[in-house]
Amino acid sequence: MLIRHADPVGDAAACAAVYAPFVTDSVASLEEEPPDTAEFGARMQRVCRTYPWLVAELDDRIVGFAYGSQHHVRAAYRWSADTTVYVSADHHRRGVGRSLYGELLPMLTSQGVYTACAGISLPNPASVSLHESFGFAPVGVYRNVGYKHGRWWDVGWWQLALREPAPEATPAELAPPPGRHP
Repeated sequence: MLIRHADPVGDAAACAAVYAPFVTDSVASLEEEPPDTAEFGARMQRVCRTYPWLVAELDDRIVGFAYGSQHHVRAAYRWSADTTVYVSADHHRRGVGRSLYGELLPMLTSQGVYTACAGISLPNPASVSLHESFGFAPVGVYRNVGYKHGRWWDVGWWQLALREPAPEATPAELAPPPGRHP
């Protein structure tokens, strides 16, 4: 298996094909319509400007992908990243997700990311197990936060410290712009 950086143009169709069943057939993604190749490529390009997006290739076919992304837009969150991993159904439990995260998490650490976060639609024991095997710990559950397939779904959140912040490296709190009120 080859783990490599994604090409947002050349790999968009294959990544979209891996992702589509998670949209149409499950609640692993709470999207309701699978994005087409153009939309998926645009998403990949946005992510790749700041974070790694990796693909897993087996027999010249993309069988999974993983990436980091912005946790929240506010500047104080810039040292935290969300992580995402999807593996085609016919390659589950073959080490693809483990291989992707095994490459992604050190890349995020080397970028200076301190905390990796993962949102998992529940129930999803396979994803929970993968994340916890890397040291992610549960930190909370958003109850009934997404409605799909005729019912409400919970999303659990897991967190992994990629590095311990040193007091002297802790960024200063950002002040709101003058005249702005919360």
